[in-house]
Amino acid sequence: MNTVNNDSLSTAVFGAGCFWCVEAVFQQVNGIEKIESGYSNGDVKNPTYREVCDGRTGHAEVCKIWFDSNIVSYETLLSIFWQTHDPTTLNQQGNDRGTQYRSAIFYNSESQKLAAEKYKIDLDQSGAFSKPIVTEIAAVNNYFPAED
Repeated sequence: MNTVNNDSLSTAVFGAGCFWCVEAVFQQVNGIEKIESGYSNGDVKNPTYREVCDGRTGHAEVCKIWFDSNIVSYETLLSIFWQTHDPTTLNQQGNDRGTQYRSAIFYNSESQKLAAEKYKIDLDQSGAFSKPIVTEIAAVNNYFPAED
């Protein structure tokens, strides 16, 4: 999953705690061509892992996912995202605590934004969680790949 040879692939950017855990989940999905761990929606250009972990940058640990929408839909990826972490805990997943571990969907298009917002509203209204969903939904901004 290191190279992307198809310019027609779509991308999704999700934060759901430690990016290695998120990466492990999505590597199992048919139609995903590449996953890259990185940092998004913070204030520092080219942050380091240490800076992000210290909470000094505002970035979330994320995975940028290149996928073939002819094989797997963005809505399917959203379903996996919502089912594989706790979107009701603010700035925390399990023992990982800090703003870098926040639940976040960083969209690349208006259609992704609308799909993410609808899914969040439907989940909240369904009563699937006993607490409100705190997942951030925002345009992807200041994305940087993580260091090797």
